[in-house]
Amino acid sequence: MSHIRHVLPFRSSHGSSTKRASLARNSYRKRARFPWFFLVLLLMPSAMTLAAPVPTAKDIITLLALTQDQVAKLDRGEIVPLKIGEATEKELAMGLAIYLPSPPAKLVAYFKSGTLASIDPDTIARGDVQPESDAGAFKRFDFKFKQSDEAKGLLNAAASDRFNLSTDEIQSFALLKKKLAAADNTVLVAGVTQHYREILLQRWQTYRKDGLSGIAPYARPGPEASPAKELRTVTISSNLLARYYPDLYQAWQNYPVTLPTGAEEQFYWLNRKVEDRPTAILGHLVLQTSNAGSVILARHFFVGHSYNSSQLIVGCLPYRNGSLVFYAHRTSTDQVAGMGSSLKHSIGREQMKEQMVKNLERLRSASRSF
Repeated sequence: MSHIRHVLPFRSSHGSSTKRASLARNSYRKRARFPWFFLVLLLMPSAMTLAAPVPTAKDIITLLALTQDQVAKLDRGEIVPLKIGEATEKELAMGLAIYLPSPPAKLVAYFKSGTLASIDPDTIARGDVQPESDAGAFKRFDFKFKQSDEAKGLLNAAASDRFNLSTDEIQSFALLKKKLAAADNTVLVAGVTQHYREILLQRWQTYRKDGLSGIAPYARPGPEASPAKELRTVTISSNLLARYYPDLYQAWQNYPVTLPTGAEEQFYWLNRKVEDRPTAILGHLVLQTSNAGSVILARHFFVGHSYNSSQLIVGCLPYRNGSLVFYAHRTSTDQVAGMGSSLKHSIGREQMKEQMVKNLERLRSASRSF
C-alpha cells in the first residue's frame, strides 16, 4: 500500500509537480476502478415493500443542497456532483446524481435481469456466503500457481501495509511457513490458499456475530488500521440515511441488531484484481425497497490489501418522468494520508469520480434499450 508514496517523491527536488501528479494519476487509476457490477448489484431491488414512506426526489435535492443550476443540469441528463465531506485524513469521498428518463420500475426490471452482472473486467471470482457456510463457501477463491510470489509474501507477512492482516493472522502464517518449509510451489500455494480461506471464514463469522466490533484491526508498523472505526465514522456521517431511514441507520450502525421490516441483507466475497494483485474482499449489503424506489447500503468490511474499507449508498427514486439515481462512495486508505495528503486526496477523488461517471454513463446507455 506504499505505492502512492513511491510515485510521489515529495521530498525530491527533481522533476516538476505536474510530472509527479501525472505519474500519481496513472498509478492511482488501477486502484480506483470501482466495480460496475457492484453498482448493478446494489441497485437490484427485491419485491419487499417499506412500512414507512420513502423520501421523494425533491426531499433528496433539498437535503443535498443542489442549486437551481445543478437541478437544471439534472433535468438535461447531466451527471451532477454531490457535496460529501471527508471525515478523516484516510478517507476519499465522492457523490454523483443522474436523472434517467426510465421510471424506477423499468430500471428495476433491467437490473433484475442480471444483464450487467459480470461487466467488471477486474473481478476474478465472486460468491455468496450463507448463515450455515463453512470454508467451502470460499472454494472458488484461490491463488494461482503463477501467483506463488503472493502466497510466499503471506507466509512472510509482517506488520506493514503490504497485506491487511491482524497480528494473530500474521502469526498464523508464520506457523504455516514452518509446516510448508519443504513444500514445492504447488503444495505451498495450495496450503496458503486453504489457510486464507479459513481466515476469510473467521473474519465473516466474527463480523456476523459482533458487527463492526468484531472486525480485527490491521497490523501496521505504527498504530493499527481499524476498519471498524472507519466504517462507524462514515455511517455516522450519513445525513440522508439518518434523516429518512432512521431505523435502517441505527441497524446499519449497530449491526447485528434486527433489521427493519422490509430490509434484506446479503453477504458475499470477491476476488478482484487490484494493483495487478489478487484481492480478497468481504462485503455486506442491506437493501430496502418499495414500488417508489430503493435505498441500498453496502460495505467492504475486509479487504486483502491496498485500501482498508469502503461503504456505498445508492438510491433510485421517481423524478419527473423517470428516475433520480444518487450514488455515494466512501473509501478509507492509508495511501492518501501523511505527507502530500492534499495532493493525494485530489488525485484520488479525480480517479474515483472518473470511474463513477463511467458507471453511470454505462447505466444511461443501457437504459435506452429498455
